[in-house]
Amino acid sequence: MQLKESGEMYLETIYILSQRTGFVRSIDVCEEMGYSKPSVSRAVGILRDGGYITVAHDGGLHLTEAGLEVAVRTYERHTVLTEFFTKLGVDEETAANDACKIEHVISSSTFAALKKYLNEQMN
Repeated sequence: MQLKESGEMYLETIYILSQRTGFVRSIDVCEEMGYSKPSVSRAVGILRDGGYITVAHDGGLHLTEAGLEVAVRTYERHTVLTEFFTKLGVDEETAANDACKIEHVISSSTFAALKKYLNEQMN
């Protein structure tokens, strides 16, 4: 199953919330993303059916290995791009918003080159 941008955003949000609190429910995702319960419920079903998350009997959302891989990759792109834009002088809010858009479309090779460049510039 090929994920769309929205699926990546849900996985990234579940990952961030799980790092922050250790236990994530659909309502937590609703509150974090500002989406309605029906929207999140639909997305959870799609992600579950795609093998990216599991839903426990207590309502807890858990990333599968595939879901964790996508979430970590997306989050890394977000943080690196945000840092890069702020180093260029972009205010933090704009940098984070722009990174959120770009993280879903930047190619792996371009992102790897950007990371390499940033590492070389910092050393």
